[in-house]
Amino acid sequence: MPKQALTVRAAKWSVNHPWQAIVGWIVFVALCFAAGQLITPNNAAGKDFRVGEEGRGATVAADAGLPAPSVEKVLITPKSGSLDQDAAGRAAADISQRMRTIPDVATVADPVRSADGNAVMVAVTVKGNDRAAIQIVPALLRQTAAVQEANPELVVAQTGSGAVERDVQNLIGQDLVRAEMITLPITLIILLIVFGSILAAGVPVLLAITSVAAAIGLTALSTYIFPSAGGAVTNIILMMGMAVGVDYSLFYLKREREERARSGGTISHAAAVELAAATSGRTIVVSGFAVIISIAAMFLASDVIFSSIAAGSIIVVLVAMVSSLTVLPAVLGKLGKRVDDSRIPFLRKRAERSGGTGKLWPALLRPAMRHPVATLVLSTLVMVALALPVLGIKLSVAGTDTFPRQAPAVATYDRLTKAFPNEGPRHLVVVEADPSQAGTVRSALDDLASRAQADAEFGGRTSPELRVSEDDRVTTLELAIPYSANSKEGETSLATLRSELVPDTVGQVGGAQTYVAGDVARVVDYAAHQAEKLPWVVGFVLLLTFVMMVVAFRSVVIGVVAIVLNLLSAAGAFGALVGVFQYTWAEGLLGFTSGGYINSRVPLMLFVILFGLSMDYQVFVVSRIREAAARGVPARQAVYEGITASAGVVTSAAVVMVSVFASFIFVSLLEIKQIGFGLAVAVLLDAVIIRIMVLPSLMTLLGRWSWWPSTLSRPVKSTVDPAGDCRVMNASRT
Repeated sequence: MPKQALTVRAAKWSVNHPWQAIVGWIVFVALCFAAGQLITPNNAAGKDFRVGEEGRGATVAADAGLPAPSVEKVLITPKSGSLDQDAAGRAAADISQRMRTIPDVATVADPVRSADGNAVMVAVTVKGNDRAAIQIVPALLRQTAAVQEANPELVVAQTGSGAVERDVQNLIGQDLVRAEMITLPITLIILLIVFGSILAAGVPVLLAITSVAAAIGLTALSTYIFPSAGGAVTNIILMMGMAVGVDYSLFYLKREREERARSGGTISHAAAVELAAATSGRTIVVSGFAVIISIAAMFLASDVIFSSIAAGSIIVVLVAMVSSLTVLPAVLGKLGKRVDDSRIPFLRKRAERSGGTGKLWPALLRPAMRHPVATLVLSTLVMVALALPVLGIKLSVAGTDTFPRQAPAVATYDRLTKAFPNEGPRHLVVVEADPSQAGTVRSALDDLASRAQADAEFGGRTSPELRVSEDDRVTTLELAIPYSANSKEGETSLATLRSELVPDTVGQVGGAQTYVAGDVARVVDYAAHQAEKLPWVVGFVLLLTFVMMVVAFRSVVIGVVAIVLNLLSAAGAFGALVGVFQYTWAEGLLGFTSGGYINSRVPLMLFVILFGLSMDYQVFVVSRIREAAARGVPARQAVYEGITASAGVVTSAAVVMVSVFASFIFVSLLEIKQIGFGLAVAVLLDAVIIRIMVLPSLMTLLGRWSWWPSTLSRPVKSTVDPAGDCRVMNASRT
């Protein structure tokens, strides 16, 4: 007898040893989750985030003992009217004294009054970098809160990189709880409609949740290979885990039901599970590895953030695959007929009726079957029209200007920079030279500072700060600017600094190495780094996806079709993303403040995730078409049978994915909002336009050339009714 596929052998063992498989899975999840709670993740250090000239300059400064200080600032303003100077002075003295008692505080600057006298600021420099500051912030905030309580007539608030990140992460945590409260009920309702059974609906959700829990624990372990960048990593794992976890279980469970229905109930649940393992099980493996290959392209970005996200996403997809191929068969085999038990008769009858093609899908497929050329042209034009806004895309790195204003530290930052314009972003000029040239370097930097102060592009309000390393080898100059780091004015001042001021001053010092770093440079250089890496990432995804599809279906044509259709759905999603988030018309509707750009990380991240997820449906639908074609069904009819057989489950899976991703649109952080929106739109377009219109019309036109160069069984005789629906009239071989 031929050797059985691994998916079938795994399912067979699980069905025959259900309790071993189920208990084993529970133990695995518990151990992974416990490990994640007990192990402290290896967080990326500041140097891991550095790229380009900005990164080189920051590294030189840090190695010389001149890193940019981490400063938290306490702002004292009146609750209304004019500031009581005596009360503000006492509050400033109190906060200064309290902060100096904290061991992790390096220095506390003297209080500074704003130009209009209506605000007082106390700058607190903490030891370590920005990452270390996040750990210190709670102690600082407690002292700030104590001073606020003692001075109810004033507003005493704290801001700074540490306070901002802490408040934003707390806000995101609340948003995620809200997103889960939206996602889980919607997913359960969808699955109840699909299966008409509480047990059948609950199993995929439970497996997805446990997969996410295990993946989060394993990801904590993986940070010792790929350091954690924090931020959106857990959010992405949650999104991916719920989406693919439910999808894979849905594909498997639906096929098991279909096999039992096809046999008229003459086969056992165990036999149906094995049949599902041979078909949907293989599809899950191909689809899962397609997703993993796409996500692995993130490693080519040479970016700690993408490496961190890629590691977590690959882990959660692998865990979801394993759960679907091992513990799911065990659960189905153990439950047997009980999996179909339902106390909702109406939904159960509806689910049973949905086992056939019904009227909906034949009606939706009719244009592609009857008029494939017109359907292909029109649907493609719709996708191209949706993609047109991509031509005007603007990329930048999200900063404080796009952070949620409801975060207290962000609101305080707005008031601080309004009262003290020079407390915003800064340019950092770093000069490395022989110690004997220290005096020359200092004179050149003084000249540079004077020119910057006189230059209108720097806002005329720079406050130069010059520092020299102990060995006189490295000198830094900070130039404050009254612009946002993402603003056009900020970029213009950076360009002037790099192309004119630096070359004309310190650039004339022989043997000196000069770098321009700082807040604006970090934005510009990071975006340039992403633009440089994007072609490599795209090329890797396209090539590996093509190879995988060719190997899986033994067809070069299917490989090309997969790439073209996925590019089409990705382009449409990008166009919608630009149209919504780069402009202001949807701000009130979706609750965000547009920066006039798309976060530079989003396109690359969306591309690899979208390509992977699109392969879910591509593999599932094409597998069903190929099954029909391999039985000898004519090409046109095979397209009809494959899509009508898979349309219901693909649509259900798509709705689940859309609900998961759409829930993240309500997260406060703009980057997560953009990712959730882009993924939701892409899946919707892929399921509705690509799989119902573009794919069937294209494969209908290609006919048996779809499978070139492989050969399939000879066709059976068939006819096509006047409505354009394919029906087998004679099953005998020609």
